[in-house]
Amino acid sequence: MIIDAETLRDLLFAGAKNLEDNKDWINDLNVFPVPDGDTGTNMTLTVLSAVREVQGIGELTMETLAKAISSGSLRGARGNSGVIMSQLFRGFTKEMKEHEVLDKAALAAAMRRASETAYKAVMKPKEGTILTVAKGMADKAEEICEKDDSLESFFEEIIKFGDVTLEHTPELLPVLKQAGVVDSGGQGLMQFLKGAYAAFTGQEIPADFTGAAAPEKKQEAPESGAEITFGYCTEFIINVEKGYDEAEELRFKAYLESIGDCVVVVSDDDVVKVHVHTNDPGLAIQKGLSYGSLSKMKIDNMREEHEEKLIRDASKIAAKEAENGKTGEHKEYGFVVVAAGDGLAKIIKELGADEVIHGGQTMNPSTDDFVTAINKINADNIFVLPNNKNIILAAEQAVYLSEDKNIIVVPTTTVPQGITAMLSFDPEAAPEDNAANIKEAISFVKTGQVTYAVRDTNINGSEVHENDIMGIGDSSELLSLGHDINRVSREMVDAMADEDSSVISIYYGDTVTAEEAENLAADIGQAHPDCDIELQCGGQPVYYYIISVE
Repeated sequence: MIIDAETLRDLLFAGAKNLEDNKDWINDLNVFPVPDGDTGTNMTLTVLSAVREVQGIGELTMETLAKAISSGSLRGARGNSGVIMSQLFRGFTKEMKEHEVLDKAALAAAMRRASETAYKAVMKPKEGTILTVAKGMADKAEEICEKDDSLESFFEEIIKFGDVTLEHTPELLPVLKQAGVVDSGGQGLMQFLKGAYAAFTGQEIPADFTGAAAPEKKQEAPESGAEITFGYCTEFIINVEKGYDEAEELRFKAYLESIGDCVVVVSDDDVVKVHVHTNDPGLAIQKGLSYGSLSKMKIDNMREEHEEKLIRDASKIAAKEAENGKTGEHKEYGFVVVAAGDGLAKIIKELGADEVIHGGQTMNPSTDDFVTAINKINADNIFVLPNNKNIILAAEQAVYLSEDKNIIVVPTTTVPQGITAMLSFDPEAAPEDNAANIKEAISFVKTGQVTYAVRDTNINGSEVHENDIMGIGDSSELLSLGHDINRVSREMVDAMADEDSSVISIYYGDTVTAEEAENLAADIGQAHPDCDIELQCGGQPVYYYIISVE
């Protein structure tokens, strides 16, 4: 038995349906017991974006199906898990479009390519994640593809091995073992494949998607404070003219890693986008020329210090940006910022953001959301502030889909970092100077967030019970724990503040009254008399308080 384009389309639909049906369960596998687990939702929305694209195909062939799956999943990618899922699809479809039908050997090759593509998309891949599960199944597929058995048996054995690999993820990632869960992204991948397998074996899977009713550059500078080993950020596009296949791509990437770091190589048919930090940009360019002509070359000196740091009044910046926004005139800089809550969105708009994408925990924006926001801004250089660690990858994917603009993704992980980033922006400085200054400024921001536990667990030796109030720090460390929101908030601030702290900013959420927030601000002010206390209505969901210390 073989798989043609029509069969593969049906398997995609069935897999998507099973993933959607199990998304809430996958969400509950969130390692940290807070009410923001969204892996299942992110993966589902990513796959459903591919489904919508496939539903719009005119003539169904393996090539048109591959293009629709790859493009749809990339544009719809949400959160880290969704981006990785889109990269699995991207690798799989690159192989499948070379065949009119898929047999066991072709499927094994496609699974291997899917795994390799996903690994390459992540700067620092971690074992014990969806990547491990995908790689394990690719290994198994290659091992058994020559066996003389049916395609159904081939699928069954791979899925069984995927389950075994998934069950082993807590042994590879201690945080999973401590929380007593398997990797949620890996579970999402397995649910997708089990839905596809069920359809392949003849089970009828109704494709009534609740979320698909209507068709509708990565750059990481060294952490602030760290010595810059490689001083030149080098970027260019290769228009491939000769001798560039997947094997050569791996050799090219290995070469770039030998002369620098922060390497990103994204290949799309006959166009290759390259990014590397190196001390000799000429070597990277010379190597690129061996594959074809180059365009959009850009080299920035990251060691160059801006001689004078200007302090600008935020209201003046806001007025200037607002004026530009009203006229729609071309300008040098623009900002796309992510925030959840009307209060936070208002603050960010007042600081000069051109586009505020409503999102955060439980509602990660898609890559296409970023592309849409970027395209609305008539500016040469656009800073993107994700303000959430689970949104950074999707924002970075948007860089490759945006044309004729210099997109700079600053890896802000909290809204207070994003606010500090905007206050640190100098409209008269060069883009690379602004990026360096912003990253330095946000390195001094400590953020804590107060919420409640959704289940019992153990975190670094602390017993956490359902409905306990938790104060969580920047690295997801548990800073305080208890039953009283204000007490937990005060203890969290005590853990973050030190003798160098000067400003404490408090943003209260949509379930906190102004009076309650004012009482907390007074208590914190009394405990930290040397600090200025700033209180704002953030209106954010999920978190009672978001508090920054600078």
